[in-house]
Amino acid sequence: MSKTEILDSIRRIAAANNGKAPGSQRLASEIGLRKSDWYPKFWVRWGDAIREAGLQPNSFVVASPDEVLIAKHVVLIRQLGRFPIDSDLRLNPSFRGLHSLGNKRQRVVKVLEYCREHNGFDDVIPLCEAVAATDPLPRERLAVPSVRNIGYVYLVKHGNRAEYKIGRTSNPIRREGEIRIELPEKLQPVHSIRTDDPAGIETYWHRRFAEKRKEGEWFALTLDDVQAFKRWKRIF
Repeated sequence: MSKTEILDSIRRIAAANNGKAPGSQRLASEIGLRKSDWYPKFWVRWGDAIREAGLQPNSFVVASPDEVLIAKHVVLIRQLGRFPIDSDLRLNPSFRGLHSLGNKRQRVVKVLEYCREHNGFDDVIPLCEAVAATDPLPRERLAVPSVRNIGYVYLVKHGNRAEYKIGRTSNPIRREGEIRIELPEKLQPVHSIRTDDPAGIETYWHRRFAEKRKEGEWFALTLDDVQAFKRWKRIF
């Protein structure tokens, strides 16, 4: 889908809605727009697309229960000056009776993705990124995860090419050896993230680099992409 087609669709939907700018989810339901169709090749945030279409971005386009919770998270983040832990949510009346976005790691990923897509959250993004780049539950961990649930999401480079594989395994050393057998050039391990949700973390990175996918789990990444991956150490 071209940039012009997306902008024309934004203007058309806004015109039919009294000039109110549509959210990305609205275009997803009406024309099948995927995030990978516009992020990051055209815009980093959805608010930037709205502005280029000649419209004023909405602070929040609330259309789903998740977005309601995200909006409440943003309010609380600004009040606390940090990303809230579980006890903050339990003590806050506005969260009572509402479904959770998941554990802290899952919450920070969803809030961060929303804020990057919309305009007006430059103060919230660094607070979310600080949590996403480190161990997200240092004070909330009540029990050590079962060893059988622990896995790794790894990044390896194929020879001198700018080609990287993002995959998951229960044993990064063994998996590295298995991949080496399949490739003609030397494999260079770059980084691995220890986590109790390897499938979820792998999916996150595959989505983040969707526009750079080549074949299977191989991606054409830049040095900035690699550094972003390496900032994630472990996630429980």
